[in-house]
Amino acid sequence: MITTEGGAPVEVRRSARRTRTVAAFWENGTAVVAIPARFTAAQEKEWVQRMLAKLHRQGERRSASGRKRPTSDAALAAHAGLLSERYLGGKATPASVRWVSNQNSRWGSATPADGTIRLSDKLRPMPQWVIDYVLLHELAHLLVAGHNAAFWQLLEAYPETARAKAFLEGVSFAMARGLPGSDSGDGTRAVQPGQERWADDAD
Repeated sequence: MITTEGGAPVEVRRSARRTRTVAAFWENGTAVVAIPARFTAAQEKEWVQRMLAKLHRQGERRSASGRKRPTSDAALAAHAGLLSERYLGGKATPASVRWVSNQNSRWGSATPADGTIRLSDKLRPMPQWVIDYVLLHELAHLLVAGHNAAFWQLLEAYPETARAKAFLEGVSFAMARGLPGSDSGDGTRAVQPGQERWADDAD
């Protein structure tokens, strides 16, 4: 089975109507590469690799540009819906998603019983690919409460999972030690590394 660099499944679609063009796009957490039906196996392999690399570069450019940065609660909820559709097959449907300022030891929390998600406003200045990871983490909790194998499998489709986890661990490490630039802005400090946690229930 072909997978992307981040571990997401890849589907190759051959089309008799497609004669010269090749396309690649995301569909329900799967990277789809559409090619002409006449392509040989060698051409298919070459173009699939080329188009997956293009998808990856597009994702990096989007993350770097911050074009999708959601600032309001409404924008955050809409963005969460898009992420659910793209990476979780639309299975996670939150009732509400909002920024909160009272989560000093959590990046985010979710309550599966009522479908609510809350993100710490300390995430606001962070790269969009980190915010997206936290959102997806909480969306996945609406489907699986714990951090078991089934939970982490849900996040495999997101290519920045490992990098975002490492980024947040580094931020927590710096904040816990009061390193320059690590103050949260409200006079509080993060908990010691390893103590920060993902919550499944409301505060």
